[in-house]
Amino acid sequence: MARQGKDSHCSFCGTPKNETLMLIEGLDAYICDKCVNQANVLLAQELGNKKGKAFDETFKLLKPVEIKEHLDQYVIGQYDAKKVLSVAVYNHYKRLSQKIDKDEVEIEKSNIMLVGETGTGKTLLAKTIAKILHVPFCIVDATVLTEAGYVGEDVESILTRLLQAADYDVASAERGIVYIDEVDKVARKSDNPSITRDVSGEGVQQALLKILEGTIVNVPPQGGRKHPDQKMIAVNTNNILFICGGAFDGIERKIANRLRTQAVGYKVKKDEVDLDLKNLYKYITPQDLKSFGLIPELIGRVPVLTHLDPLDKEALRNILTEPKNSLIKQYVKLFNFENVNLKFDDQVLEFIVDKAMEYKLGARGLRSICESIMLDAMFETPSDNGVKELEITLDYAREKFEKSDFKKLKAA
Repeated sequence: MARQGKDSHCSFCGTPKNETLMLIEGLDAYICDKCVNQANVLLAQELGNKKGKAFDETFKLLKPVEIKEHLDQYVIGQYDAKKVLSVAVYNHYKRLSQKIDKDEVEIEKSNIMLVGETGTGKTLLAKTIAKILHVPFCIVDATVLTEAGYVGEDVESILTRLLQAADYDVASAERGIVYIDEVDKVARKSDNPSITRDVSGEGVQQALLKILEGTIVNVPPQGGRKHPDQKMIAVNTNNILFICGGAFDGIERKIANRLRTQAVGYKVKKDEVDLDLKNLYKYITPQDLKSFGLIPELIGRVPVLTHLDPLDKEALRNILTEPKNSLIKQYVKLFNFENVNLKFDDQVLEFIVDKAMEYKLGARGLRSICESIMLDAMFETPSDNGVKELEITLDYAREKFEKSDFKKLKAA
């Protein structure tokens, strides 16, 4: 060991002993406390601070009923989907805080599949639930994923997004929740085996299998393609909860065919319940997902299957005014910036809802129709300092809507 004397100094920065808090001695060199701190900072930046924090059990854990009440403030209706999500998130916390007892019963995760028409609130549910979570959460898009080796993003990029949400704290990311949006877009294109590979469909599903079930995945820190010289981060997906959502456009026909074929011949039960033909999604089963184009192995790894109801006239009317960040409240706030008090007649709201039902665009259609009605007012009001109050009447709304190109659209 090198002996410290009056002339001892840091071998890295050259600071004398009397100017340091501590001088640590090695075999033939010294290092001061400042250099040690700087080395720690460099290590944290390079390795992404892999130590991780222990799961914080001190926060108040919301019960499933309380989680649902939070969702009710932002999302109208969808009772079944909210119930499933609330229970899943609550059980996820319980699983993270579990300690293996003598009976060695270990709670396993139950991934979720959300199925519903476009504009019914699948992505909104995911974004809303993210606001109250105490674990890393990310929303990823399945449309950009391709099989390894092809142009597009590898499936591992899903975990890169989760790592980014966790500030590259691996231990924290391994407790996270991932929402995979538009998962129906990776369905098998056809049942016929062809010479060409289905790289953005079935190939992606096969790559998702082990990640969903639980394995150790080597993830590129910055996303993108893997290359040999790149440092990888090993992420264990055993405790990551996956929620998949998709519109599955056209699956109603598969459901209708299945329900019809069961009632063929003389086996029709007399007490058969009348089918709700306006909402066939409520009868969805894993068998329908298989006929749509998802492979059985993937369906088996997402055991909880729930649906979102199509939006009826009453639900659309409530979406316009009821939620915390409803569309009407957004426009009122927008005009408040110009010191203009904006009011909508009830007849205008009914008109907007009727048009949204006509064009079958779900809740997103409401914004499109409102934009077409409000465009001229938003264009002219900022320049007119004399306007202090603006009331949107039915005649005004109808006139602006008729002028817009939106009315040329035909319902699908």
